[in-house]
Amino acid sequence: MRILPLTAIYVAMLTFNNLCLNFVEVSFYQVARSLTIIFNIVLTYFVLHNKTSRNAIYACCIVFIGFIMGSYGESHFSFLGLVFGVCSSIFVALYGIYVKKKLQVVDNNEWRLLHYNTTLAILLLVPIVMFSGEIGEIKKVSFLRESSFWVVMTITGVTGFLINISTFLQIKFTTPLTNTISGTAKACVQTVLSVIIFKNPITHLNGFGIFLVLLGSSAYSFVRYYKL
Repeated sequence: MRILPLTAIYVAMLTFNNLCLNFVEVSFYQVARSLTIIFNIVLTYFVLHNKTSRNAIYACCIVFIGFIMGSYGESHFSFLGLVFGVCSSIFVALYGIYVKKKLQVVDNNEWRLLHYNTTLAILLLVPIVMFSGEIGEIKKVSFLRESSFWVVMTITGVTGFLINISTFLQIKFTTPLTNTISGTAKACVQTVLSVIIFKNPITHLNGFGIFLVLLGSSAYSFVRYYKL
């Protein structure tokens, strides 16, 4: 039961991630997630009682400014999407922090933590799926019997498993904030891909906001590497 708070945060993170994507473009979703860095600094102090260096905070401020500019430049801005994006950022930050905290409960064994968290998440998600009416929608899906669908789902599951393990390992050996920064850099690549693949419209201001996010992430990496 000591892992349950982590699982509840994980389920909330997944929920708000999807709700945010339901109202905004993928490009804006990635920029909105940059707020995770700010929440990570604040929540790390209150939950783990760890302080972040001043130079690291300066770098994070650049990322925050990038978020503001990216939000303002979004061509399909949605206030509800913004709210869900902020909630998503809070729970993403909490998730990394609680992974760090709960690793101590399982003797720093990331495999055990992943096993417990996944099992509990399934138990929590089942009633959510039932009450949301998703089961009825699943029955209407025409490609459930296609083998290609299950191949893609299997690949997705394996990839998700590997991402979770790598996340747990990174948090174990570094900090939740470092994991967030690396995730932000990854998000910038995803944003570019979303523009190329899905043709999501992006304004110059939105693009500059993404650039600032990447710049701030690089500055943070420099500060952490040289322990400034």
